[in-house]
Amino acid sequence: MSRSGDDPTVPSVQFIDAAGTFAPNEHAERYQPFLDRLTETDLQQFYRDMANVRAFDIEATNLQRQGQMALWPPSHGQEAAQVGSARAARAQDHIFPSYREHVVAMIRGVDPIDIVRLMRGNTHGGWDPADPSNGNMHLYTLVLAAQTLHATGYAMGLNFDKAVGTGDPDRDTAVLVYFGDGSSSEGDANEAYIYAASYQTPQVFFLQNNQWAISVPVSRQAREPLYQRAAGFGLDSVRIDGNDVLASYATAAKHLDDARAGHGPSLIEAMTYRVGAHTTSDDPTKYRTDDELQSWIARDPIVRFKTYLQGLGASDAFFAEVDEEAAALAEDTRVRTLALEAPGRELIFDGVYSEPHPLMVEQQAWLERYEASLEGGNA
Repeated sequence: MSRSGDDPTVPSVQFIDAAGTFAPNEHAERYQPFLDRLTETDLQQFYRDMANVRAFDIEATNLQRQGQMALWPPSHGQEAAQVGSARAARAQDHIFPSYREHVVAMIRGVDPIDIVRLMRGNTHGGWDPADPSNGNMHLYTLVLAAQTLHATGYAMGLNFDKAVGTGDPDRDTAVLVYFGDGSSSEGDANEAYIYAASYQTPQVFFLQNNQWAISVPVSRQAREPLYQRAAGFGLDSVRIDGNDVLASYATAAKHLDDARAGHGPSLIEAMTYRVGAHTTSDDPTKYRTDDELQSWIARDPIVRFKTYLQGLGASDAFFAEVDEEAAALAEDTRVRTLALEAPGRELIFDGVYSEPHPLMVEQQAWLERYEASLEGGNA
């Protein structure tokens, strides 16, 4: 029997149980001190982040269904894993996402319409990761696990630049890289583990195990928990309840601190669930049962955290305010998406070379002549 999926016998860090009660388990003790950093405002911000991205995600999915985007990868159900880990990163840290870390991008400062522009095909990358306003958020990577190598290479560079282990909290830098259970089976991820361990890179691998690699269950990919793979390469690794935002924050805070201090790489496996489709081109009803889906919906990370905050005394006015803010974000996303204009054909040629190149000039002229020869003058 495989123990790689949702197996309660596997040690997993949890602070808030599925009912929304603060009940740290024995595996959480190591990470408890990191919750002491959090204020009431921080906790409310976690909820605000999760509610906002849920509304944005639903609106973006609807827009894709209405023909406004070629594709949309929903993040519904994975909000706690992403929000907790992203909020644990410092401003100087670098983030390498896969392609559904929408709230991570928003937290780091990326305009959510830039995510839409990418999925709509209006841009080759979405945003400029070198722009300080984007918070060192690197570009989405649709090639599975490629970003794990990009992140490891960047983290090796931080070691070479001596930006690690100096004791200066404003300088010491870590890398946080997101990937999924399917990506963990790719060669790139395993090669990244090797280089990270060999060079003791300042990075945290954040594996969101959402139980399905498109239609392939995680039980078919691994006979044992995925976090143990990383341990086999010499990385400190831990499994957490990925629908518990406090578990995500506390573990990421500790391991990012360790990375910045020069203690090397680690991996966090966040057990969560992809409630929606893998992307809007997928039909999950073909390969998973409704009973399984409903069992995970019952563990919704937003509902769970709302119950926890209510227990702390959060007011109805606060939740109403967040609902209004989330609805406004969704409406703004719709309005701005419908206002987007198709890019000019020059976009195809502008980024091929850093300087003007005669071959690009020739090819652009050929395309213009070709399209002009067609009926209507446009391909």
